[in-house]
Amino acid sequence: MSMIRSLASLTAFTALLAQAWAASCPGYKVVSSSSNGSVLTASLHLAGPPCDVYGKDLPRLKLEVEYQTKSRLHVKIYDEDEDVFQVPEDLLGAPPGDGSANAATSDLVFTYIASPFSFRITRRSSGEVLFDTAGQALIFESQYLYLRTALPADPTIYGLGESADPLRHSTGYSHAIWNSGQAFMPRGTNLYGSYPLYFDHRGARGTHAVFLRNINAMRVNIAQDDRGGAYLEYNVVGGVLDLYFLAGPEPKALSTQVAGVIGRPALMPYWALGFHQCKYGYKSIAETAAVVDSYGAARIPLEAMWNDIDYMDGRATFSLDPVRYPLKGVRELVDRLHGAGQRYVMMVDPAVARRDYKPYNDGVAMDALVKGENGSGVWTGVVWAGPSAFPDWFSPNVQGFWDAQFDSFFNRDTGVDIDGLWIDMNEPANFCDLPCDAKKFAVAASAAAAATAAATATAVEKRTQKEQDRPREPPHIKGKRMGLPGRDLLTPKYDIKPFFNGLSGQSMPTNLRHANGLSEYDVHNLFGSMMGKVSRQTLLRRRPGGGGPKKLTGFQHYPLFVDWRWEPNRAAPNTHHSHWFGDNRSNDDDYRLQVVQMIQHVAMYQTPMVGSDVCGFNFATNPILCQRWVTLGAWNPFFRNHADISAPHQEFYLWPEVAAAARKAIDLRYRLLDYMYTALHAQHATGLPMLSPLAWQYPADPATAAIDLQFFLGEAFMVSPVTTPNDTSVTFYMPDDIFYELDTGRRVEGAGKKVTRNDVEYDEIPVHVRGGSVVPMRVEGANTTTMLRRKPFELLIAPDRDGRARGTLYLDDGESVDPTETSLIEFVYENGTLVSSGTFGYDPGVEVRRVRLWEAPPLDWEWFNRTQKALVKSVRLPLTRSFSLDLTARW
Repeated sequence: MSMIRSLASLTAFTALLAQAWAASCPGYKVVSSSSNGSVLTASLHLAGPPCDVYGKDLPRLKLEVEYQTKSRLHVKIYDEDEDVFQVPEDLLGAPPGDGSANAATSDLVFTYIASPFSFRITRRSSGEVLFDTAGQALIFESQYLYLRTALPADPTIYGLGESADPLRHSTGYSHAIWNSGQAFMPRGTNLYGSYPLYFDHRGARGTHAVFLRNINAMRVNIAQDDRGGAYLEYNVVGGVLDLYFLAGPEPKALSTQVAGVIGRPALMPYWALGFHQCKYGYKSIAETAAVVDSYGAARIPLEAMWNDIDYMDGRATFSLDPVRYPLKGVRELVDRLHGAGQRYVMMVDPAVARRDYKPYNDGVAMDALVKGENGSGVWTGVVWAGPSAFPDWFSPNVQGFWDAQFDSFFNRDTGVDIDGLWIDMNEPANFCDLPCDAKKFAVAASAAAAATAAATATAVEKRTQKEQDRPREPPHIKGKRMGLPGRDLLTPKYDIKPFFNGLSGQSMPTNLRHANGLSEYDVHNLFGSMMGKVSRQTLLRRRPGGGGPKKLTGFQHYPLFVDWRWEPNRAAPNTHHSHWFGDNRSNDDDYRLQVVQMIQHVAMYQTPMVGSDVCGFNFATNPILCQRWVTLGAWNPFFRNHADISAPHQEFYLWPEVAAAARKAIDLRYRLLDYMYTALHAQHATGLPMLSPLAWQYPADPATAAIDLQFFLGEAFMVSPVTTPNDTSVTFYMPDDIFYELDTGRRVEGAGKKVTRNDVEYDEIPVHVRGGSVVPMRVEGANTTTMLRRKPFELLIAPDRDGRARGTLYLDDGESVDPTETSLIEFVYENGTLVSSGTFGYDPGVEVRRVRLWEAPPLDWEWFNRTQKALVKSVRLPLTRSFSLDLTARW
């Protein structure tokens, strides 16, 4: 709480300072404008003497306003000469309009005041003001942008991550947006991803979103002016104001609209939804194999085994320790896993050790590494292997370089045949802050790094480096949007106050230039995204004909792709990364935090394949916390147990009570895996979130706005975990709706009130099925997803107040990138009859063998465990064509 109070005080203080100096800035005025109904353009000139607060005021700007779709409005303000850095569309595509909208038909209305220039966005249906910059001058300087909008009193703002802060933001909140890697999930600061996207939730009046397509460092404040009026302000140290307004007004519809701007997620493989195990600190491949065996002996399903950097020789990426992780032993374990229908995943860091070995030599020879600040020589940072170089993801040569490393190290016939890729340290992380002597730092840091430090150059580098040098700052060519010359790229005057000291803290110096001429200052937040883009192409190229446990000739396969430091500024048709939440702690605070993080990433940032390190990464867990965590972790889209090298082992089988909880949680998860896969597909296809807060499901209910410890998985399941330490009771909110307890089938009439449930054992979690749902599920679990796909289905029917229910099931082979054989089946229950319809292009090889109808008509009740008014019927219903089943007749 002290950090939150300090943050609020800092925000209030900086807001007052901003008001003081901004009042002296002249702003801009409109000197000409034109409109064709769909697009408005205008020229803006500085309206008075420049204030030059954190740079030089630019005298002339351009304004473009485009009605892109009925629900999306694009407003862009940029310099007239187009010298200021703009995000290149080949790196981050800008969404086009659909040609259907104009100023007369759009859900959003743009108006402006000419002098001093300000603009307003209103909702056409109600006239409500959604965004209003009046009363505060626009500032557009060489190295600083300032824009402010008014907010309602006591606003409810979501987004602006990535952070470890509460879901709802209101006045007093401040957040730096800048990718940065730090352990322990500190509150009140920037973390691994950058999301300049916020949702303004106004209950029954609607919800809208604002996305700033800008990848430079910034700080966003939510504060009050001296008259008590709430506002949100952007303070940005580069780029342009490229704003997208999304109308909503329903939150779920708004999520799909956001997906149209930042991109829909790719569909991950079916097996990725299984349970994964890892630990930093497995000393050998023999210990790794023993963990696999122990899970089997404990009868705990294990889908995928992972290895952290322990496997590396001296912690150098693309290498195996010849003693602890010999190639023969690694290949034997991978073959054994594949033979059992299981998977294997390895970590790859971006940093390449500066030593005489293939990855570094290839990087130099192919000119694929980041150059030093003066353009001479490979830039050297320090990561786990000691002095290290970094691939230049903006180089035209980097794809070939990365492909070559995978072709060699991950060769299916001679190397390690991985099923998925795990990327870490891609902010990028660098342990040696400026001024940095990488050799001395590494020697001082560890003996292992000292052994590496001597190998700072090879004959290949010495022979080729001189002719491959690049200038520190390319000659300035006007209109190229490459960034203004003469900027201070290390210490801009405006300090966003990131967690580490300065923009380069614990990362790559921001004054470095990439192969395309762009500075790290401008594209730092794209490092992880670009590494992901290159890596995905490499993975797809690697498996053109299948591989692993299931070989399908002629098909490409989804690569499982888990990334720690991932950023969202990705206006692209599809996005391809998964994400785990980073180095959390084994405590109750971070156990609770995962709910907020899931809600943000899935419902708001269009990154559904996410999850926490179950039982916690840092420090020692305990059996009670681990039982609770595994029951909640089983409802995370990404489900993995992972711990630090300094933490004790925490594999589920180590405690009998945790092993029992894991078996129970995984069995239920696997029975619902097709429901989860269907929800994942829906987000891939439309942007409809796989997981959402209660405010997304009941937006007009004001009580849901701040609830961040409950969530919905898909449209059917409301999950309400116990969140207080060592407790067996939980108080949670029940919206005004019909629900059924998942474990008993008991019907519950929600009344828009909090309820308390007692005697919730440590291996239990309150889950309710919303009335109106048909849930497809497997009749039983399995040890692997390969075995699970052979199990028949059950259909669970939970009628609403009108006795109706519906649900969907998506089916494909679970692996193909572009499957040609798919099914999307809709189930509808009404008037006592269950009907299926849809498209039936995929044959799963199994049928529906059981139908369970909760709250069946009285004459047909069959008591199930004497607690459920349930009709349970054995059937043989096809999933390859439509059917109709009358559930009213006596049997």
